[in-house]
Amino acid sequence: MIKQVILAFFGSIFPVILFNIDRKKIIWTGFCGAFGWAAYLLVYNLYMPSIILASFFGAFVVGIYSEVMARLLKTPAIQFSIPGIFPLVPGLKAYLTINAIVLQNYSEALVIGMQTMAAGGAIAFGIMFSATTVRLMVKILNGSRKKLSRSEA
Repeated sequence: MIKQVILAFFGSIFPVILFNIDRKKIIWTGFCGAFGWAAYLLVYNLYMPSIILASFFGAFVVGIYSEVMARLLKTPAIQFSIPGIFPLVPGLKAYLTINAIVLQNYSEALVIGMQTMAAGGAIAFGIMFSATTVRLMVKILNGSRKKLSRSEA
């Protein structure tokens, strides 16, 4: 498991180089992918062996981390979330889907293809849900600060 998390760390660093993202953020994007993959593994191995559910939670962790680091480093969250989801992308499942189509095993291609599409959708939903959650929390915290400052005045 630790080996996979370390590989996910590097799997998130290499897209930073590819996409020409600021080199000062390279380590932080690596942690983003590592945390996301660790969440994926925890959900998949401990709770339920579901690629879809594990992908959602992994992407949710990536999204939360991205939003927090974006605020701390004053940069767009997408600079962390895109490299952070690279380890979560179901590339092997997509390959197996195409392989089944080439071998004319259409029923297997349909099953694996649906899992691939569902995992991709879960990743997108996890990122969206985390961004919405963080923005809601920030709005609530800012609202409570305004109320607090009004009561002091």
